[in-house]
Amino acid sequence: MKIYLKFSTALLLFAASPFILTSFHINLLTEILIFGIFALSLNVIVGYTGLVSLGHAAFFGAGAYTAGIIAQNISANLLFTLGGAVLLSVILACIIGLFCLKVSGFYFLMLTLAFSQMVYSFVYQSTGWTGGSNGLSGIPNPILFGWELSNTVWVFYVVASLFLVVYAILGIITESPFGKVLVGIKENEKRLKSMGYHTNIYKYAAFVISGIFGGVAGALYTYFNGFIAPSDIYWTMSGTVLIMVLIGGAGTMLGPVLGAALIVLLETIVSTYTNMWMMILGAVFIIFVIFFPSGIYGISKDIFKGIQNHTVRPKVKNISNEKVS
Repeated sequence: MKIYLKFSTALLLFAASPFILTSFHINLLTEILIFGIFALSLNVIVGYTGLVSLGHAAFFGAGAYTAGIIAQNISANLLFTLGGAVLLSVILACIIGLFCLKVSGFYFLMLTLAFSQMVYSFVYQSTGWTGGSNGLSGIPNPILFGWELSNTVWVFYVVASLFLVVYAILGIITESPFGKVLVGIKENEKRLKSMGYHTNIYKYAAFVISGIFGGVAGALYTYFNGFIAPSDIYWTMSGTVLIMVLIGGAGTMLGPVLGAALIVLLETIVSTYTNMWMMILGAVFIIFVIFFPSGIYGISKDIFKGIQNHTVRPKVKNISNEKVS
């Protein structure tokens, strides 16, 4: 019942947002939700499975460029472009996962980075398809049921709706027996293997799921921005989304979204005052890793528990001295 209440509240807040916030804040919220989906997708393998990746931008870029290219050359229908983005992301995740999951630890991280840079190099050099270093511009507005989503409010509603769907799906996955096995792999893979679990299959499935929703985030970014550049799929994008997960709280559902909100807000606000916002971001990341390893979600949870324990005190019954006859 609490879950339904939370989703109903979120739905009402998203529905009312365009009537309360300005266009600038709607765009900001849209970007936060898109990167929230991106961070949630990475959280499946980093937070729940314990596989640290530096190549997640490959799926983001695959979804973004696929949606943009299909919109330009075939159809701007949102369902068609989103379906194409998901399909290519699945294929890419299946191929990359076959190679990367043969190793673990540091080697897994470096292999994902290598594949991501291969995708970046392909995009950078394929000027006929992707525009090369100039990026892919002139992407038409998405069309949904014959309605052109040219207004930022309509794009926001689409992004917010898909965010809730993705959040619900990933929430169900992580709370399912499959999700519990992923957590078990993170905690003690050898023990699960001794119990008869084929952990490689579970890790491969988690990797593909992560890639799918990374592609969804990329497609939504194309709808929102109307432009995609090679810099959006460079390894620094993978690093940024990893920071979002770790700062927000890896292994939680709300944490990566909070981390995405913090990073987007930092970039938007701090970059208006200085070009050295990346250094400030690095300082924030170091502070969280050293002093607050549980992330924003962990901090807020501890604060809430502290307030609850302070306000709710056990009632002590006063017992008066009675004469014992």
